[in-house]
Amino acid sequence: MLNVLWVGFFLTAFLIALVKLVLFGDAGIFAALTKALFDASKSAFEIALGLTGVMTLWLGVMKVGERAGMVDLLTRGLAPLFRRLFPDVPERHPALGAMTMNMAANMLGLDNAATPLGIKAMKELQTLNPHPDRASDAQVLFLVINTASVTLLPVTIFTYRAQLGARDPTDVFVPLLITTYLGTLVGLVATRFFQRFALLDRVTLAYVGGATLAIVALIAHFARLDAATLARQSAIVSNVLLFGLVAMFLVGAALRRVNAYEAFIEGAKDGFHTAVGIIPYLVAMLVAIAVFRASGALEALMDGLRHGVAQLGLDARWVDGLPTALMKPFSGSGARAMMISTMQTYGADSFAGRLASIIQGSTETTFYVLAVYFGAVGIRRVRHAVACGLIADVAGIAAGIAMAYLFFGRS
Repeated sequence: MLNVLWVGFFLTAFLIALVKLVLFGDAGIFAALTKALFDASKSAFEIALGLTGVMTLWLGVMKVGERAGMVDLLTRGLAPLFRRLFPDVPERHPALGAMTMNMAANMLGLDNAATPLGIKAMKELQTLNPHPDRASDAQVLFLVINTASVTLLPVTIFTYRAQLGARDPTDVFVPLLITTYLGTLVGLVATRFFQRFALLDRVTLAYVGGATLAIVALIAHFARLDAATLARQSAIVSNVLLFGLVAMFLVGAALRRVNAYEAFIEGAKDGFHTAVGIIPYLVAMLVAIAVFRASGALEALMDGLRHGVAQLGLDARWVDGLPTALMKPFSGSGARAMMISTMQTYGADSFAGRLASIIQGSTETTFYVLAVYFGAVGIRRVRHAVACGLIADVAGIAAGIAMAYLFFGRS
């Protein structure tokens, strides 16, 4: 799919430029495309290079948290909930441990750890599957929760926003947290229509109901504030929570007698390699999007959508964040490039830049996760996994748009 999208950007740009040259006499269109190629490749390298310091910092911090037992703590905290959501999985089965570890790693933004744990969980669930080529209820629910992508620490989003000049890179933290929770909740409810699990059990209600009440209270509090007060309080809450997590990691490391400095250095090395490793992917996608935009194709598409939305009497600012939303279910790197392109075009602190950041951090690459997790165990019949995963995606996008208007749309 990513190959089709990437080639499609280039060929569409070429055909549109050819039409402009032949039919409309636009002699400069191919020069603009060529300039876009070189400018975007240079910009992609500079962005990746600038990411090195911030990525090194945060992956170092995350390694301290991992060594301090934060993943284990979240695992123990999620275990009672998971026993009820996955009734077909016997108590103390290895699948429960792998699933909770995977979710805990996702929540803390430990992507490198989350994927192998997710594959391990899927393989453990496959040992309980009476129909090896058909996804079981437990496997479907596990995949939907993964695609909903609950994240407590969206480090990479903050990193890109910092690199692209945001005044407060973490100002999207609270709206992103709310959005990702709402998407997950909708995915959970949607899956409940297709299969049986204890959604109204006392323990489940304690987890889900408690989290929902907290989110509703947060939304209600911020909704009653004027724009200036909301921005100030949101920034305070975001930064206190984030720095509080760092402090908690360090305290946890001290209590477990972990050498926090050495753990940080180990994680920081991974951060350096990660930042360097994304350069080819970033160049590939940013160049493709740049020529697509330079040809006028992207703007024509967005103008058409804006016009349609305006005809309905609605505010059309959210349309500028739509490319990231449309790309995300298919490609994480493509959506990341769309987010960066949006922030470069409109500004990191623009409504569109913030909306793209929220969407990027609160939805998942549904088709990629489905292909990797189910492909790892040879499942061909995915049942309702795609439908429920996409429902969670749509809910996350809709919630992201709503939160962007609540937090940033009134200024």
